[in-house]
Amino acid sequence: MTEPIRVVVAEDDTIVRAGVCLLLNTERDIDVVGEAANGQEAIESAESLRPDVLLMDISMPVLNGLEATQIIKDRFPEIEVLALTMHRSDEYFFAMLKAGAAGYVTKGAPTEELIEAIRTVARGEIYLRNDLIQRLLRDYLAHVQDQPPDPAGPELTPREAEIVRWLVDGYSTKEIAEELEVSPSTVHSHRNNLMNKLGLSSRRELVVYARKNGLIGAS
Repeated sequence: MTEPIRVVVAEDDTIVRAGVCLLLNTERDIDVVGEAANGQEAIESAESLRPDVLLMDISMPVLNGLEATQIIKDRFPEIEVLALTMHRSDEYFFAMLKAGAAGYVTKGAPTEELIEAIRTVARGEIYLRNDLIQRLLRDYLAHVQDQPPDPAGPELTPREAEIVRWLVDGYSTKEIAEELEVSPSTVHSHRNNLMNKLGLSSRRELVVYARKNGLIGAS
């Protein structure tokens, strides 16, 4: 028979905390081993009791649940923190996940959801309802779309990019040197350096690279 899931309940409302503890203790595979009335007590309970799961309210005195979660996950990464809160806003949701919480349950959720969430995070998994997963995906997609595209290769200096364009247009080393008013050996050196930098070995490969990275048109 497996050991029960050891849980600490951090909640500043005495009545709510008592109700949650009573509910959890009716489950054969869950054992409430401690209680905390604020974030500081939650940290102390985590240190002394080392529970499997710490059920964490967000709005608490002395130290709030967000700050307590950050400290607990930094000191005791093996303890899973499950947020149990009245807050439904994205601000708190994303902040708790960033702090290291493994799940997020609102106080208006069915009791079965809370039990399932505790069992899920105790297995080392993430617990989020479908609507919270959708929020997370939307935030991720918005973040990705706001990012500039990854470069296909090393970034070229302005002079290197200029020489690439001349080479792609069919100019010889001597002609490029005349256009740039430098010696042919300087152009030759630039060409060898940028070909090595890009991992290319021919003018054809250079044309493909230039088109792919917008240095020339696709025609």
